[in-house]
Amino acid sequence: MSSGSSVGAAKDEHHHGQGVSVSSREVDTAAQLAAGLSEPLVPEEALRIRRKIDKHVLPLMCVLYWVQFMDKTTLGNSAILGIQTATHLTTAQYNRLGTVFYLSYLLFEYPQNLALQRFPVGKWMSVNIFVWSIALASHAACKNFAGLFVARFVLGMCEGSITAGFMIVSSMFYTRNEQTLRVGYWFLMNGTAQIISGFISFGTLHIHTKGFEAWQWFMVITGVITFILSVAYWFLFPDSPTTAWFLTMDERVKAIHRIKENQTGVENKHFKKEQLYEALRDPKTWLFALFAALDSIPNSLTNQQQIIVSSLGFTYLQTTLLGCIFGVVEIFTIFTGVHLSAHFKNGRAYVGAIYFIPTLVGIAVVNLLPWSNKAGLLVGQYMTGVCTTGFVLAVSWVGTVTAGHTKKVVTNAIMLSAYCIGNAAGPFLWKAQYKPRNHVPWAVIAACYIVCPIILLTIRFILDRENRKRDASIDDSVTEEYFIEKVTKDGKRIEIKVDKVCHISDHFT
Repeated sequence: MSSGSSVGAAKDEHHHGQGVSVSSREVDTAAQLAAGLSEPLVPEEALRIRRKIDKHVLPLMCVLYWVQFMDKTTLGNSAILGIQTATHLTTAQYNRLGTVFYLSYLLFEYPQNLALQRFPVGKWMSVNIFVWSIALASHAACKNFAGLFVARFVLGMCEGSITAGFMIVSSMFYTRNEQTLRVGYWFLMNGTAQIISGFISFGTLHIHTKGFEAWQWFMVITGVITFILSVAYWFLFPDSPTTAWFLTMDERVKAIHRIKENQTGVENKHFKKEQLYEALRDPKTWLFALFAALDSIPNSLTNQQQIIVSSLGFTYLQTTLLGCIFGVVEIFTIFTGVHLSAHFKNGRAYVGAIYFIPTLVGIAVVNLLPWSNKAGLLVGQYMTGVCTTGFVLAVSWVGTVTAGHTKKVVTNAIMLSAYCIGNAAGPFLWKAQYKPRNHVPWAVIAACYIVCPIILLTIRFILDRENRKRDASIDDSVTEEYFIEKVTKDGKRIEIKVDKVCHISDHFT
């Protein structure tokens, strides 16, 4: 049985009827704030606090995820706005720009996760948003591949903090059941980003200024939007429930008490080596990583979709508007997927696996229909976006089955690193000799989407088996109490009993 408690004692042995005393340095921030709180939280009060959190946290998360996705896919939109011609990019160089973003993301993923543990989450993310807004706007000044390479590298370095930060914030503010829906809500903003960026692209095509092309306007406009958001995040986004500016001290305690059922801790700035080793030994860590890698290889479609649609014979103006439909499909599928998953107990794996089926059908349509059937090929292309739900559910799932702040940070870093590897490898599929049908890339994508649902079901099987073992081995005669050691103003050492905010088991299906 894994030991993922962020309130964990230095020893593993159980004490019958005795207390375990731990240093406040080893106890997460939430436990220290809630020390001594034992009264149950009234459901109505818990609901009121959750609504207050939703009001102040969720909109900011949704807007940032929209902006993040829009910014990292600016390359795809710019492809039909003239960036390739203006900067003299070959097909291979264009694909490398898609790869360098994720290579940078990968290189800085673990440092970003460490920084998210060491520094206030909201402030750290706001600094990264500010830097990437400058890098994004700087695209407009690039004249060649080298300049774009540097700009994309900085963009990937900074954006690596966002998904990892959101996974941590979601687990700090929401219960396990709530996380599935909330992660789904901010993830479906990817679809919103495709719609909004499509309209921005459409608008920039109508801007006619001497010496400044449509793709340059697109980069500047998106850069300004990101800059404004970085300022908002610095002042408005909370670092944790223990310091949330919109909660009173009493509400902060109740917000922590509300998520006790997560048993995964809130925040601990002390890096625990034992949790690092545990994460590395945990098979589900690597299964989630494998899923993330394989599911991300097809993401290279993001930078190819506009090119593919355009190759079907549509004008640039038509292509920008048709690209908005990809966003509509993504919003619909993620929204329905997370709600179905929340409705059916322990249904993440099943729902995620089922949502891969329409995508595989879409891939078959794209490859088997004659090239003259433009409408059918376009519909098949839209169907390939349905499986996004699987990754969304995996992201919310990994946070709810990982106990201990350090273990959570390490697991997130490994999963997102695998995500980067998949995204970095994907662009190499799209070689000039495969155009226009691209049968080879589609075959690889189909293979990935066949294996991914199998991995989800395997993870569920392992967790279910571990749950059964855990339930069979529970000894009700063993009681264990936890105390925080504190030093009073007059130098006295006292022990304060705390609720066991984190459980030693982290197996939840």
